Amino acid sequence: MSSTLFSKARKRLKEAAKHISVDPDVLVKLSHPQETTMASLNVRMDDGSLRSFRAWRCRYDDTRGPTKGGIRYHPRVNMDEVVALAFWMTFKSAVVNLPFGGAKGGVAVDPRRLSHIELERLSRAYVRAFAGVLGPDRDIPAPDVYTNAMIMGWMAHEYSTIVGHPCPAVITGKPIVLGGSLGRESATGRGGYYVLRQLEPMLGLTPEISRVIVQGFGNASIHCALPLFDDGYKIVGVSDSKSAIFDPDGMDPNAVLAHKSTSGRVAGAPTFGKARELSNEALLEQDCEVLIPGALENQITDRNAAKIKAKAVLELANGPTTPLGDKILSQRGVVVIPDILANAGGVTVSYFEWAQNRAGYYWPEQEVDERLRRFIEPQAVEIWKIKQEMAVDMRTAAYVLALDRIGTAVSARGTRKFFRH
Repeated sequence: MSSTLFSKARKRLKEAAKHISVDPDVLVKLSHPQETTMASLNVRMDDGSLRSFRAWRCRYDDTRGPTKGGIRYHPRVNMDEVVALAFWMTFKSAVVNLPFGGAKGGVAVDPRRLSHIELERLSRAYVRAFAGVLGPDRDIPAPDVYTNAMIMGWMAHEYSTIVGHPCPAVITGKPIVLGGSLGRESATGRGGYYVLRQLEPMLGLTPEISRVIVQGFGNASIHCALPLFDDGYKIVGVSDSKSAIFDPDGMDPNAVLAHKSTSGRVAGAPTFGKARELSNEALLEQDCEVLIPGALENQITDRNAAKIKAKAVLELANGPTTPLGDKILSQRGVVVIPDILANAGGVTVSYFEWAQNRAGYYWPEQEVDERLRRFIEPQAVEIWKIKQEMAVDMRTAAYVLALDRIGTAVSARGTRKFFRH
């Protein structure tokens, strides 16, 4: 396995282990994935040709319960990335104290080049290939990059066809009418919003005078930016995969969203007349109090971390900050609210959906949002407490909390000390 994203992810484990007493058995168990499966998905295309797509599913660790994690469709997906993301999911589930382990899946494909029928064939082929790995008591996928509720609905239906009975709990993030949970679409962003508001006093933020830049104006970031704007925060910059705009006087994210829905890009969105178009890279370096990277991995690195002007970074994306970038930000006093806390709202409401599917009883959206708030706010406070007591950054504190919970579960089954004569 290449020593790229996964090797960087494991550095977080090693750093956390320096600050907590943990049995060596725990580190052995968490240093390698429990199970990684690869398959070739052969799909009949609309022109009659047959194409093969490489696909993966990694179940990293199931000590605390069935594994949980999304499936992404992206041309650059590879096994290293899937394993790293499954590692993060293991710790993310533990951070918010869910009865889940971590998993991830991916297909190396550009879904934008497929017809809707080809996309459905591919999605159903994925389930057929990994049906022996999946299951509501074993491994529960969800949407991720370039996958959505409809794709999850196809997958859940394919699995139900294979096992011979309806099984909505096998996958979360489904359409509401097919067993999805209200509040799931906004959960990742809303969880980040709850975390930031809970940490406001510690971070010295005042909504009315705090400026926010959002990199990656997708589903997660939108549902964080909108309530922050409603609370008085000034949204001064946004970007998507095609463009970025910055307006020091602020902009209405609702207007930007409406413009993007018709034009396909944020550039040209109506603001207050002073917006200028920038590159995604340049947007990260503009003046603000809160920077929200909500795009892909490795956006803040050793090359640009010294230029970040934000007081706090709220990581809605998975792995947007490299270890070297993290170190530079920490040395400069920039507080990074780590991904395994900041974007844990998605997996939390996925847990709610799984629980609702199994019970056959569904909650109103207001109840989902309130349960999410009650789940995630205490974890933010606990992580901040660990940060202060151990004099570490928030990411290390989050991994310390997760490692303690996972380690306790591993030790409950016996470790070297118990079995040694």
